[in-house]
Amino acid sequence: MFEVSPFNRKFAFMRRLPVFYSKTIIYLSIVYVLGHVIKSVGAIPTVGSNTVHIGLSMTGLILIAFGTGGIKPCVAAFGGDQFQERHANERMKFFSIFYMAINGGSLLSTIITPILREDVQCFGGDCYALAFGVPAALMTLALAVFVAGSGLYRRNPPEGNILVEVCNCIGFAVKNRWRRSKYESSRRHWLDWAEDKYPKHLITEIKMVLRVLVLYIPLPMFWALFDQQGSRWTLQATRMDMAFGEAFSIKPDQMQTLNALLILVFVPVFDLLIYPLVSLCRIKITPLRKMATGMVFAALAFAAAALVEIQVVRTVVEEPAAGNCLLQVYNLAPGDVRLQFPQGGDPFPDSLPYLQDPQEYLTLPLGAPSINMSLEVHYKGAASRCNVTFAQHKAYSLILHPTNAGIGCKMVKDHIMKNDKGAPLLRFLNTLSEAANISVGRETFHTSAGYSVSQNKTIMRGVYNQVRCTMASKTCPDLDLGLLDFGASYTVILLEESDKIMAHKMEDVHANNMHIAWQIPQYVLITVGEVMFSITGLEFSYSQAPSNMKSVLQAGWLLTVAFGNVIVLIVAEGAGLAQWKEFALFSALLLAVCIVFSFMAHLYKYVDPLQLDKFRSDDQNRSSSDDEYDDALNKKKQDIELNTRF
Repeated sequence: MFEVSPFNRKFAFMRRLPVFYSKTIIYLSIVYVLGHVIKSVGAIPTVGSNTVHIGLSMTGLILIAFGTGGIKPCVAAFGGDQFQERHANERMKFFSIFYMAINGGSLLSTIITPILREDVQCFGGDCYALAFGVPAALMTLALAVFVAGSGLYRRNPPEGNILVEVCNCIGFAVKNRWRRSKYESSRRHWLDWAEDKYPKHLITEIKMVLRVLVLYIPLPMFWALFDQQGSRWTLQATRMDMAFGEAFSIKPDQMQTLNALLILVFVPVFDLLIYPLVSLCRIKITPLRKMATGMVFAALAFAAAALVEIQVVRTVVEEPAAGNCLLQVYNLAPGDVRLQFPQGGDPFPDSLPYLQDPQEYLTLPLGAPSINMSLEVHYKGAASRCNVTFAQHKAYSLILHPTNAGIGCKMVKDHIMKNDKGAPLLRFLNTLSEAANISVGRETFHTSAGYSVSQNKTIMRGVYNQVRCTMASKTCPDLDLGLLDFGASYTVILLEESDKIMAHKMEDVHANNMHIAWQIPQYVLITVGEVMFSITGLEFSYSQAPSNMKSVLQAGWLLTVAFGNVIVLIVAEGAGLAQWKEFALFSALLLAVCIVFSFMAHLYKYVDPLQLDKFRSDDQNRSSSDDEYDDALNKKKQDIELNTRF
């Protein structure tokens, strides 16, 4: 008919190979997409009750976790399988490019997802459904591209359920050693007791895998630090100044894009510049040395985060301890006021001037969960009594205002916790004789007459020079509130002076004064650590694994990430430390683990995959020859018996 070209014959053969990895990736990608779709549906407010939302969200997360757990180890191993051992350098470059691609997707995700969630409104609020739905659509597109290129892939045939075979071999070795060690001499390795049933090449391969898995034991500590970028470091960012000039500011979780962006820069810089320069200095660069150095950089990143946190918490008002409350006083009476507490307590020794902005809350010891107090207020030579009730763990503002009888007082509870998105909080105190409505951005505040206080509401950071104010019978001009900055809590007092309504701003909780740019050094350090640790670990896991156990070691590598998250939970919940102390503790723990890992790495002997494949081939040929010899011997015995019988 016609002659098939070598190229076509090659790919015709590859299409007949088993497709274990590619099918696993395809099937579990479908599960992954399905999880995102269910999560997106669960984020639609009109779909069912709260129980239905929780059920859909949990189902979606379980499917996403299941799909991720199956895809990740297979994708890395499948990519490495496209290179033969003589192309080890090209394979190292592949893992670098592979990691850059992952972080490129992460960069786009951390930029676009917050925009889809907050800036796009749907169902009357933030559009979480769209934020979950777009990744599902993109993953579907990626899956279609992967399937379209399936005819070009180089596939290694699977060799049965290798995980079950490994477990059976280990179980047999343990059982055989327990049974026969009493009357047989010991063997060089406890796995050698499996030689009675399993081939030597399998035992050797299992030894290799176990040696690498033992080396993985200290590694979760790195991930315990690394994964806090999306939690502790983002929380730190919410308490920092996120404005870059008056026209531009970033969201707290968008700071994580710096990590992905730096990965795209640092990977080629390290591969093409840093590593070659270090090699020219006659310093031997091994994968394990690079990983240990990456740990050191991650520890330095958390030391830097601790220093930043010390400055950040200076504007944070901590919740009072048991038996205490917090108190600040507004003097709205023209003239100085002196406040005296019973039982000789004198937290305000100086007079309180008119409209003085309290600099900070004072801690008031109660000695009980709650207490009633009768305060004495001195104003213009007259004394008045003010009966108030304080409860522990609370913060209060005591409002002193003029009355026909002298001085009146009113106490309101304050919200001292900074907003979890870094936005400012605002409320209004109305001293006017009638109610007023004030519109600030998207929010409208209603204040009744007679020293009433509106609700605290979150607004966007910005300069508000023309705030609309409306009243029933009076003309209320536009109010100038000035800059409402990140992290602050404001009380704006509406006053009437010289027949003109004015706004006087008080800052209850100070604005964030530490700029978010101070997080850049810690992100640079953690990214350098990631380049040296994570990319190297991926390639090391592949190169040191037997050909039929690549995905097993990749799964073991990814499992260290999960254990790292468990460490965060244990330390964070168990230690109960201040945040900066927790950062310092994590830094010290990683340095200690790095020392242990370096000692283990010094004892590790690297495996040459080519020698392993040769040993495996020789062992299989030897086993085949032994089987042929046994078959020939049995046939000879049968012939002798047959001749003797006749």
